This record gives sequence, structure tokens and C-alpha cells, in this order.
Amino acid sequence: MRILSDVPTRSAAHGFWLRLLRSPNGIVGLSIVLGLVVCAIFAETLAPHNPSKMGTGGRFLPPGRDFLLGTDEFGRDMLSRILHGSRITLLVGAVAVGISLTTGMLIGMVAAFQRGWVEAVLMRGTDVLFSFTETLIALSFVAVLGPSLQNAVIAVGVAGIPFYARTCYSAALVETSKPYFEASIAAGAGPSRLVFIHLLPNVLPTMIVVATLGVSTAILAAAGLSFLGLGAQPPTSEWGYMLAGSRDYINRAPWLMTIPGLAIAITILGFNLLGDGLRTSLDPVERR
Repeated sequence: MRILSDVPTRSAAHGFWLRLLRSPNGIVGLSIVLGLVVCAIFAETLAPHNPSKMGTGGRFLPPGRDFLLGTDEFGRDMLSRILHGSRITLLVGAVAVGISLTTGMLIGMVAAFQRGWVEAVLMRGTDVLFSFTETLIALSFVAVLGPSLQNAVIAVGVAGIPFYARTCYSAALVETSKPYFEASIAAGAGPSRLVFIHLLPNVLPTMIVVATLGVSTAILAAAGLSFLGLGAQPPTSEWGYMLAGSRDYINRAPWLMTIPGLAIAITILGFNLLGDGLRTSLDPVERR
């Protein structure tokens, strides 16, 4: 019986991957994200030099045979710094979205399931936070906690909670109004079964797509804080900080700003395309 019950699950998973790989946006986005993951995991092996070591080469060497992406104002290898920066970028996106997603889903599902005064308190609090921009919330947290990469990640994660809470709340309301959910209540299903068996699995696909798209927003927000000097601090190989440090040398060494800027842009594009591919693969209307 267990073997037979696994067949629909395996078939659904196979169909999902087949639809994702058939989507042009999905395959391009997945390729970019997988490339970023490979660079992050094997940064120590792929990087030809120590990213923080000064004087590895001459100052402001242009991209060439010895240094494929050139060197910066301290003679550090840009390729090594970009590769190690991919690790920080993935960590920033994953942690920030993890904070936003878990807290937002908890708030949204509790509000949609409990209703009454609990729903009113949670959603009105979310609406209050929505009245402020995410950038303002993030800047306020960093101002209180102090400038550092860790505090910037926490600030970006907290700033995104209202959006995820509202999205999860809307998706959960749709599910709680469907006949299958009302039938489960009539059949005597308890709160745990209603939430974890019926509500959560049907809300999760929507939140996965939103979270994938949110990674790019979190990466861009963290890079913006680092660019302002409120995020990563020297000598961290973070792409936003690398952009900020190259502002004064844009005319003398334009590759110092162009290379990390392209890295950020390609990463954001990859997660956006992957999110669009996931949306197409998970949406039942799109599948039909």
C-alpha cells in the first residue's frame, strides 16, 4: 500500500520538474541560480587568490590574462572577491527571506484561521507597518542596531514581514472559504489537522513562489544598505560594499563598479526568472 501511495507523489514531482524545465524563464533562472550556488559552495577552490589579501597584483590592473576581472585600488583580485561575494549574497537572501517568510506565514495563517479579534489585531498591525516603506523600516532597524552585515540582514528580513503576512493571509482566506475546508470542519477535523493537513499544503506553493521572488528583493535591499555604509563593513567581499568602494574610481577603473553591479543584476534576474517559472509550474490554471 505504501508503494502505491508513493506513485501519485512521485508523478506530481516529476510533472512539476518537467513543467519547470519546459519553461524558458524557469530553465534560464534555474541555470543562473545553480551557477550562483556552485560559485558559493566552491568559492575557495575556484578563487585564484585570497579575496582580502592586498597587493596580490598591481593597483587598478584592467581585466586580462593574469587577473581575469582586474584588481581594485588595493591590488586585490576582483574575480576572487566576486566569487566569495556570491556566498554572502546567497546567505543574505536566504536568511532575510527566511525571517520574513516564517514570521509572515505565522501571522497570516493565524489571522485567517482564528478570525475575530485575533485577526483584527494582527492585520491592523500589519497595515500599520505597510504604511511605512520597507526601506524606511530597514534603515530604522540598522540605525538602532548599528551598521553591520548581520544587522542589515535582520533589518531586511523584518521589513519584509508585512508583505509576506498579507500575502499568506489572502491565500489562506481563499482556502478556508473552499468547500473541502468547510467539509473538513463539518466532519469534525481538529485545528491541527485543518492547519497542517489542509491549509498549509495549499498555501505553501503560493508562498514558495513569493519567497523566490523575494530573494532578489532582499539581496537588492541588503546591497543598498551596504552601499550606504550601513551593511557590510571592510574588508568583506560583499557586492554592495564593493560598489560603494568603487564610486571614487569610476573614471579611472570603471570595471570596479561594473563587475559587482552586473553580478547583482544577473543574480536578481535569475531569481525573478526562477520565480516566474515556479509560478507557471505550480499554478493549476497555467497547467491546464
